[in-house]
Amino acid sequence: MSERDDFLFPRSRYHGEFTPEKLVFNSNLQEFAQRVNYICGLETNGKVTSEEAYQQIKHLWKKLRSSKKSLGIGQSPDEPPENR
Repeated sequence: MSERDDFLFPRSRYHGEFTPEKLVFNSNLQEFAQRVNYICGLETNGKVTSEEAYQQIKHLWKKLRSSKKSLGIGQSPDEPPENR
């Protein structure tokens, strides 16, 4: 990554119990937080309305929740995939 990208899209190391799924979800969670931060800044500065900001954050939340579900995060390992 370039210095600009490092500044605009900072990433933190993952310190939890490692599984590939948890690492992917952690990356998705960091991206969600960064995008919410940008949207809040745009709303605060009057670049988007409160309703637009809400809808964008709601959409991001649904994507994050879908990611969590598809990766099986928070589910017991012996639970069938259709119940995840």
